Amino acid sequence: MDASSAANASEAAAETFDVLIVGAGISGIAGAYHLTQQCPDLSFVVLDSKDTFGGTWVTHRYPGIRSDSDLYTFGYRFKPWTSAPIATGAEILKYMGEVIAENSLARHIRYRHLITAASWSSAENRWTIEATRLDTGEPVRFTANFLWMCQGYYRHAEGYTPDWPGMADFRGRVVHPQTWPDDLDYRDKRVVVIGSGATAATIIPAIAKDCAHITMLQRSPTWFFTGRNVNELADMLRALQIDETWIHEIVRKKILYDQATFTRRCVEEPEKVKEELLSAVRAHLGADYDIAKHFRPSYRPWRQRLALIPNGDLFQSIASGKASVVTDDIERFTETGILLRSGSELAADIVITATGFHLCVLGDIDFTIDGTKLNFADSVTYRGMMFTGVPNMAWVFGYFRASWTLRADLVGDFVCRLLKHMRVRQAKRVVVALRPEDAEMPLRDWIDPENFNPGYMMRGMHLLPKRGEKAEWQHTQDYWAEKDAFPAIDLDDAAFVYA
Repeated sequence: MDASSAANASEAAAETFDVLIVGAGISGIAGAYHLTQQCPDLSFVVLDSKDTFGGTWVTHRYPGIRSDSDLYTFGYRFKPWTSAPIATGAEILKYMGEVIAENSLARHIRYRHLITAASWSSAENRWTIEATRLDTGEPVRFTANFLWMCQGYYRHAEGYTPDWPGMADFRGRVVHPQTWPDDLDYRDKRVVVIGSGATAATIIPAIAKDCAHITMLQRSPTWFFTGRNVNELADMLRALQIDETWIHEIVRKKILYDQATFTRRCVEEPEKVKEELLSAVRAHLGADYDIAKHFRPSYRPWRQRLALIPNGDLFQSIASGKASVVTDDIERFTETGILLRSGSELAADIVITATGFHLCVLGDIDFTIDGTKLNFADSVTYRGMMFTGVPNMAWVFGYFRASWTLRADLVGDFVCRLLKHMRVRQAKRVVVALRPEDAEMPLRDWIDPENFNPGYMMRGMHLLPKRGEKAEWQHTQDYWAEKDAFPAIDLDDAAFVYA
């Protein structure tokens, strides 16, 4: 068979869909639901490299894995959450499984499909997606008119671990939570967890009772919420036998209102908020504990993500003596532990590096547009979900200060409305473009570091699209504005170019 025949045979083998969704995590399942409900006449497929749904909740298997935001807002708007606000990974997977079963979504999902390339052809007005079936090694091809990127924002295969001096000398075991090994035995071991974010705060109370001792080693402190893992309003409404659908909506709106109020206070009265947060920590650890050193960050609350510590479990572990906190810089690893800048050494049998992610904006997929390699950083974002120069594609990137799923639902509505609008206009292609009045608009990085500056974003900012000074050319991070702005988007605005 000559090259031309081989190409034709490969082309004939391609499966064709109206929409192809990348990822069967929280965003991809939301996208699939919205397509079935709002665009039932469109064909679609969901591809995921894993062997099951769940995304981050399958990748992360470390002890205690749980949400760091409440499930009344992290859960979908269309399916009531009926349990504790902060949920375990297993509970979240069960919930997602129910969404798939209740809406017959399984028939649309292909697992063990690793996408390697996506190419757009303006001549054909379609995407061609190259993938490999991980169960058989077989190359497969799909074509789709519209590509919906729901793959998340970090590389699932490996987490971020800094290259500290002397790591090769350490005789113990170094583990990143993202690739937690099944055979890790931490019983009666001296464990050091490097990091102070939500992952560290989850692992430490989950394993502290079994370790000889566990230490949270942090370069600088993190702000935490503390609170009981209950929602009193939801419990009261249940006692009154209110319908769960109503409870979900009422509690969801109350939480969102409270979150918006708190975020505003973090900007307008940060010193008061700081003292409130520290007072909650002090209630667990007592007046003699050095709160200022270990739990008072230099930045204002919400410049980095705040995690809820349900029932104060992290602080309970510290108060019990099973866990401790050390705030210092790492000088180097030694054979038996970690030498700190202060000159002291932490003895360790196991070091857990809860040090973050590798930002992965397009799922490590090789993208080309009409034969030219796509440099995502050269584009400008339209409301954080479409990008100049990239036709027939939408991307789900959630909120930093609110639940990811809130935006997944908003983007779902927008994409379905856009697809129906394209059909009305008999358009095969849509791409966003800067309007004449936007031509001289200053372009800046995706997010303002004065507003939000977690390490993974700062390390990967060069990979992300640019933002403009106008709201429509930004990912504003403002759910309260976007919940009204998204439905009001004028799809005939000059920013949308159809063909």
